[in-house]
Amino acid sequence: MVAETRTPAANAPKTAWTNPGEVKLHGPAQHQANANDSARSMPRSDDAEKGVLSCFLQNPVDLLNDAQVNIPLEAFYHPANRLVYEVLLEFNNGNRPIDLVSLSTYFIDKGLMDKIGGPATLAELYSFVPTSAHYSYYKSILHDKHLLRRIITACTDSIQAAYEYQEDVPNLLDQVESRVLAVREDTQSRDAIKTLDVHVDEAMHAIEELLRNPGMLRGLSTGYPKLDNLSAGLQGGEMFIIAARPSMGKTSFAMNIVEHASVNEDRPVAFFSLEMSASVLVQRLIAARAGVNMSKLKSGMLNREQMRAVTTACGQLQKAKLYIDETPGLDIMEFRAKARRLKKQFNIQLIAIDYLQLMTSGSKRAKENRQIEIAEISAGLKGVAKELNIPIIVLAQLNRAVEQRKGQRPMLSDLRESGSIEQDADMVGLLTRADYAGSKQEDDKKDKDEDEDESRKGEALLILAKNRNGPTDDVPLKFIAEIMRFVPREGDSDSGSDH
Repeated sequence: MVAETRTPAANAPKTAWTNPGEVKLHGPAQHQANANDSARSMPRSDDAEKGVLSCFLQNPVDLLNDAQVNIPLEAFYHPANRLVYEVLLEFNNGNRPIDLVSLSTYFIDKGLMDKIGGPATLAELYSFVPTSAHYSYYKSILHDKHLLRRIITACTDSIQAAYEYQEDVPNLLDQVESRVLAVREDTQSRDAIKTLDVHVDEAMHAIEELLRNPGMLRGLSTGYPKLDNLSAGLQGGEMFIIAARPSMGKTSFAMNIVEHASVNEDRPVAFFSLEMSASVLVQRLIAARAGVNMSKLKSGMLNREQMRAVTTACGQLQKAKLYIDETPGLDIMEFRAKARRLKKQFNIQLIAIDYLQLMTSGSKRAKENRQIEIAEISAGLKGVAKELNIPIIVLAQLNRAVEQRKGQRPMLSDLRESGSIEQDADMVGLLTRADYAGSKQEDDKKDKDEDEDESRKGEALLILAKNRNGPTDDVPLKFIAEIMRFVPREGDSDSGSDH
């Protein structure tokens, strides 16, 4: 979109306050817009912009601190207004006095006085409104006009893309949605600080609820009692990283939690699978739910009893509110748009992602450095969890260092490609198995007999290495490879699960 300057009338004063002009669409979008829109100028309010600036000049200390948080430079449409605002912010940040003399001296010294319309224009701003009492009203007008301009820009870009982008239409639709959502995100107020009494009131309500229901989980149950005890359930706004080496079973573990939440707890859940297809994941769910050997299910070698179990499992899964997205190479902005849509349409209570290192970020900085890209993805996922107030389970890869360590017990430092994953996560679980090739524990000895090896078959451990709001500990598990299911290990005091 290109803005062209309207030629002022012959008798109009040649100042920077003259309305800048009409907006003309170029390219394919022009075909639809020329008839009605070519003569339209961008939404703006000269009086509101001057009114806000006048309020700043009358009460700079209080109002400029508010504006720095809530009013971006782009909210001022006129270049002259924007320039005055930019200088006012500079003065405020530098604790310099804001008055007619200091501002006039600055604009003259910098050679900028003509760009704002001259000394008379600056003097006019001081008395443009009689009082700063109506600042909030003027600011709301400024905000609305800026929002309208952002909407026009986003929609115009989308129209042009629709003419030129003829191949992957569903992907284009996601991009359009991301543009519109970005408008809301970029223009909404960032001043969301609450007073302490609001937080105390919320905490008291939560405590009263716990007193009425002693022992009740505050969050969403994972189906693993010891993990639930350590975490008090999966909490809204938190990110739970489950990390392991390849083929250790992290997808199966995540699917077990997702199955429990969607089927047993009847909660709407979204699963973003960047690695496996939805059909493979559904087969895993059926095998785990029915307790049927996965290889027999895939080969069709089932007896009558097993077939009955599969039918029952399919009936239960069909009632589950589980939504699977299998988009490969998912971009973090595209994920955000889809997560918001799922929250609005289905009120999802949990998101799981398999897995983090397969996601991408489209920023220029991310393309230059893989660690920066992972950091942006990690921060973006945490941001979505907080915005939607739901827990997000994110699977991640561990690096090879764990395989060369004595005992091969995973550590937080083994998280691959970026330390920001550890920083952003509220909980980090490191999954390991004793019977997995290259994953023997420290007490592995050559002289162990076959019976002892057999007794350790499937032995697994979820090491809760980080828990921001609770204790850390090991969660003993047993992996039943035939049905792709992790269950609490026998002998664990917190075992007992409905898996």
